[in-house]
Amino acid sequence: MLYTERLELLRFLIARGVMHMRYALALPLRLAGALTQRNVERLLIAPQDIRTADPTIANDIYAGFYSFAAKIVETHAHSPFLIEPPSEGWAIALHGFGWLRHLRAADTVLARANGRALVQEWLIHCARGHRGVAWMPSVVARRLMSWLSQSPIILEGADGLFYRHFMSAVQQHGVFLRDALDHGLMGEDRLLASIALMDLSLCAQDSGRLLRRAEQFLCEELERQILPDGGHVSRNPQILIDLMLDLLPLRQAFHARAVPVPPALVHALDRMMPLVRMMRHDDGSVALFNGMGVTPVHALATVLAYDEARTGAMVNAPLSGYQRLEGHDVIVLMDCGSPPRPEFSKYAHAGALSFEMSVRGQRMIVNCGEPDPSRAALVQASRTTAAHSTLTLADTSSCRFAHAGGMGAWLEGRIIAHMNVKAERRDYERGLGVEARHDGYENRFGMIHERALYVSGDGVLVQGEDRLIASGRRVSGAGQLTYAVRFHLHPQMRVGVSEDGLYAHITLPDGQTWQFDANGVPITLEESIFMADPEGVRASVQLVLNCDVREHRALSWAFQRL
Repeated sequence: MLYTERLELLRFLIARGVMHMRYALALPLRLAGALTQRNVERLLIAPQDIRTADPTIANDIYAGFYSFAAKIVETHAHSPFLIEPPSEGWAIALHGFGWLRHLRAADTVLARANGRALVQEWLIHCARGHRGVAWMPSVVARRLMSWLSQSPIILEGADGLFYRHFMSAVQQHGVFLRDALDHGLMGEDRLLASIALMDLSLCAQDSGRLLRRAEQFLCEELERQILPDGGHVSRNPQILIDLMLDLLPLRQAFHARAVPVPPALVHALDRMMPLVRMMRHDDGSVALFNGMGVTPVHALATVLAYDEARTGAMVNAPLSGYQRLEGHDVIVLMDCGSPPRPEFSKYAHAGALSFEMSVRGQRMIVNCGEPDPSRAALVQASRTTAAHSTLTLADTSSCRFAHAGGMGAWLEGRIIAHMNVKAERRDYERGLGVEARHDGYENRFGMIHERALYVSGDGVLVQGEDRLIASGRRVSGAGQLTYAVRFHLHPQMRVGVSEDGLYAHITLPDGQTWQFDANGVPITLEESIFMADPEGVRASVQLVLNCDVREHRALSWAFQRL
């Protein structure tokens, strides 16, 4: 392991150690607070769940069919909480109770009774022990928010015994999450737990002390995790969308209780909306960077509907590490950011300087995207540099991931090597450009990767140049390296390469054609896969430029509309 990687790991371990120390020092205060804490006896409001609901799913659930995380399970009249889950993702969705929204949407006596019965089954079989997937902090937070938002159907017609058990479980969830936050919960889960605790404090009667503590947790995490330009510190667009689906109803809950909305929440939402718009192509899909998979079309439409100011898309998000170039009907989105810190890098990709390109709402150049979490091998493949439209040196990813086993198992494949990415946006007389560089290959190969990207104002030309520059670091065999510049095509594209291999013609679904060339370097057409299609993984192709560092330290290429 390199010296810089050891430093990054040490920083991560120190951060966890400090959190555990704070937990130990705060133990007397927590015990004193627990002795004086009021029981949650009544819920005053039910936060709105703005995620899309499908009432037809209620019939499937009543029939014993549970479809989560691309897996369908028939319970054969058994409790879903007693069967062996087909995958962790399926179990997470089951125990998160987000599916209660479908039962509420059905708006029938049967659906409401079924929802209450399933909650009761969970209370009987899973409320004790605090073990397994059901008691992962992120799942507890999601379940608490689901219970609170769907409490009208859970409690309607309930007898006194069930009511007391349910309210006791709600309080138990709040104590669990507060303890997890005090104990050093890290990463995205810390913000999610803070949101859930804030929800509870606004819903529960006589929750003054909890309200103040929850607001402190929430504001601290919003300041820490939402960057000044609106991105999430993980750089994952999916996390940004999910957070907005939780934060928008939370803002409404503050208004419903006539409690002042914290400025940190107001400012975070105001910053996040333009960043979400920035990451969209004109077909409504979100660019496939750093963990983004299938675009949740309905969820995204819901989020954007809350944009009362109708803010436009940002074009420059330097802290989040993204650039947007537009030329007439052409949109190019480029990853120009450094990897997030280890605690936020669970889903991060090694896609530095990769880009996506769409024309008239048709995605043309893409990254492979994040597949369903149940497909572990594909998830790992999707994170490699080769799965992105950028340069790959020596068939090696620009980031280093923690390996499985030992410390790697504990770090869960997080990025452990620090990498610097710098970018500068340029305005030209007839177009826009970005010049960026990263040092992800310097320690191993003594090379810096630079990429210049240009989009003409009339949308006729997208031009680029990739350069490998010796950093001065002496590395054995650096002069004999090979590299590949990849351009993954969306599955809807039709492509052909000329007989001499010097030109490729790409035909879009609407019939327009673009020509690609690399200034005399042969073009290879290779297989690829597109992992972010709603129908599942799809076969595709990629244009590849294979070069030797000794012959081509710089490589120019261009897409031109015919």
